[in-house]
Amino acid sequence: MNHSTQTHTTPQGFGPSTTPRLPIPERDAMTTAQRAAADAILNGPRKAIFGPFVPLLQTPALMERIGKTGEALRFEGTLPDRLRELAICTVARETGNQFKWQTHAPLAIKAGVAAQAIESLAAGRRPQPLLPDEECAVDFVTELMRRHGVSDASYEASVACFGTPQTVELTALAGYFAMVCWIMNVARTPGPAGSATPGLTAFPA
Repeated sequence: MNHSTQTHTTPQGFGPSTTPRLPIPERDAMTTAQRAAADAILNGPRKAIFGPFVPLLQTPALMERIGKTGEALRFEGTLPDRLRELAICTVARETGNQFKWQTHAPLAIKAGVAAQAIESLAAGRRPQPLLPDEECAVDFVTELMRRHGVSDASYEASVACFGTPQTVELTALAGYFAMVCWIMNVARTPGPAGSATPGLTAFPA
């Protein structure tokens, strides 16, 4: 189960060291709680231990609860796939997280987001071209990530575009993915093995 030796992964971080701090332990070295948490992930909709669940395996109870939240947002949410994936990509770009970017950028394009928009987002620019609801989602998530809240105008625009329940869902989605991106940034969890999507580069200094 140890994937720390996988090749063809994009290192996490832009500093002098990008060596993972918390690779997945061998199953024989896991505690009983870690094995139970790992099995719950393996038997759930994800079917594998990857991304944030590698470092989260250090705290099995937290891993289980965070995993359930992610499942609710990704598999039971009401936002269209196109908007959800675009919002996740926006968070990944703002946090500089390779794993979520390389995982969700192709999913966003598959869901209908313009490839040119994803390319411009990767470059650190405002993504274009976007549909009106995509612009609203990107503006809301970007402002939330940079200001830790949104203005009345941005809130009202989101409610007009999505409604109140989906505005709350969009906020929770951004918060959840910011959290798991931070966890992977701290752990230096690399991008997914064998990804054909180019990794992110640092924002210009």
